[in-house]
Amino acid sequence: MSNFSESLALALRLVLTPDPTLAAIVVRSLAVSASACALACGFGIALGAWLGVARFRGRVAMMALLNTSLAVPSVVVGLVVYLLLSRSGPLGFLGWLFSFPAMVLAQAILVLPVAAALTRQVVEDADVQHGEQLASMGARPLLRSLLLAWDERYALLTVLIACFGRAISEVGAVMIVGGNIDGFTRVMTTAIALETTKGDLPLALGLGVVLLAVVLGLNALVVVLRRWRLARGDAALPRTAVAT
Repeated sequence: MSNFSESLALALRLVLTPDPTLAAIVVRSLAVSASACALACGFGIALGAWLGVARFRGRVAMMALLNTSLAVPSVVVGLVVYLLLSRSGPLGFLGWLFSFPAMVLAQAILVLPVAAALTRQVVEDADVQHGEQLASMGARPLLRSLLLAWDERYALLTVLIACFGRAISEVGAVMIVGGNIDGFTRVMTTAIALETTKGDLPLALGLGVVLLAVVLGLNALVVVLRRWRLARGDAALPRTAVAT
C-alpha cells in the first residue's frame, strides 16, 4: 500500500509540474487521436448519413458488415495496417511504418465504423420523423441526408466525442504500427503498458490519471451538450457513450 501511495504521489507531482516527458506523450496522443477522428469522421459521418436515408438492394448486408466491424479487435486492425505499410506491402512505398501517419491511419480505420454506425442511427431516426415531409418537397436521398445531418448537428457532436474517446483509449493497433518509439510514436496507452512492465509506476500512473481525466472530460461534455440542447427545447440527444 505504501508503494502505491508513494507512486501515486509521484504521479500527481509529474502531472501538476508538469513533467516534460509526460507532457510530450500527452500532446502526441491528442494530436494522433484528433487527426484520426478528423479523417475518420469526415468519411464516417457522410457514409452514415447516406445509409440513414438510402434504400437499395444490399443495404441490410452493408449495415451488418458495418456493425460487425465495430467488434473487430484493434490488434487485428493493427496487423492489417502493418502488412499494408510494410516494405513488401502494397503501401510500403509510403515509408509510413513506425511513424505518426501510420498511427493516425490505424486509429482512423478503428474509428470510422463507430462514426458511420452512430451517424446512421441518428439520421435514420430523424428520417422517420421528417423524411416524408422532405420527400414531399422533392428532396432526393442525398439532399435529405445532408439536411437531416445538419438538423441533428448537435447530436452528431456526441458522435465526434465518442469517436475521439475510442481513438485515444486504443492501444493495440498503435503499438503494432507505431512501434512505441520514445520521442516519436509513444502515446499514452502504449507508454502506460511499457512503463508498467519496466516498473516505472509513477510515470505510468501519471499518464493513467491524464487519460482518465480526458475520458471523464469527454463524458462530461456529452452531458453538458445534452442538457444544453434540452434547455433549448430540442429533442433529446441519442444515448451515446464515450468508448473506453
